[in-house]
Amino acid sequence: MSERIISLEDINLLEFFGINNSNLNLLKKAFPKLRIVSRGNKIKVNGAEEEIENFHEKVNQLLELMSRGVSISEKNMEDILLNLPSENTFDHFSESEVLVYGRNGLQVRARTYNQRQMVRLSESNDILFAIGPAGTGKTYTAVAIAVRALKNKVVKKIILTRPAVEAGESLGFLPGDLKEKIDPYLRPLYDALDDMIPIDKLNYFMQNRVIEVAPLAFMRGRTLDHSYIILDEAQNATNAQLKMFLTRIGPAAKCIVTGDLTQIDLPKNQKSGLTTAVKILEGIEGIATVYLNEGDVIRHRLVKKIIHAYDRWSADTENPENANTGNYNKDNISL
Repeated sequence: MSERIISLEDINLLEFFGINNSNLNLLKKAFPKLRIVSRGNKIKVNGAEEEIENFHEKVNQLLELMSRGVSISEKNMEDILLNLPSENTFDHFSESEVLVYGRNGLQVRARTYNQRQMVRLSESNDILFAIGPAGTGKTYTAVAIAVRALKNKVVKKIILTRPAVEAGESLGFLPGDLKEKIDPYLRPLYDALDDMIPIDKLNYFMQNRVIEVAPLAFMRGRTLDHSYIILDEAQNATNAQLKMFLTRIGPAAKCIVTGDLTQIDLPKNQKSGLTTAVKILEGIEGIATVYLNEGDVIRHRLVKKIIHAYDRWSADTENPENANTGNYNKDNISL
């Protein structure tokens, strides 16, 4: 039996240990054979020397992340503790550069392997399709890429757009002027911008149309040039709308199209244009596609499990013979 004391100097202990010691509890769960006790800025570990050495290595990897200005999330903890391959969080952050320095010193960077692929492919292609489930950072990463291009004077403006499609609700008549009517549909884009640009500068950009946020229908008839254009929620665009949008792009423009093919809100008689576009444009030079998955989820840790559960339920629904293989009781699910 060996004992080792690990000192945690010059770091934010609350961030390292997590709220209510959530990160420390993950460490304890990952090393059940060790006795791990925290006292102030020290961790005392008792157990087999080999286990202690492995534990110390994981702690050092977490401290390395913090030294690079990366906040320790539960996902970061899980990725390091599970010894993921080259796309794991530690390797990724060792190589990844900050895309944008946002408000209050926020460092915005690609946080997963596939988000980093978005950054790389956007640099070598003029049109990028980013497809994946909710919470994988498609929109946020796309906005960060566009803001970086604007700050580096690669483009003169940013255009953010999405279809004004209700997500299962009937909103009815909305009061106010045109901007007030369409803003609820575009709120996620504003939220991303709020993180990355100081409020006074953002207001200036919006008032002077350096940054433009508008519904997809407003793109018809325009030529969008010297711009970074993001079409968000593209799964809710029809074939005609997506063709219209893609043919607006000028010679000095770049474009990212994001979408989640598992959350299509179009009427049942309308087919998503995103599926068609990805299929028929495959192989064209200058157009690339990246697929994100539940491993890229950076929201609450339960979001990944929710996505997995819905995927499993969907597969069982399509294949009734597999219906009893899941861990849930389908009799308790009502649609």
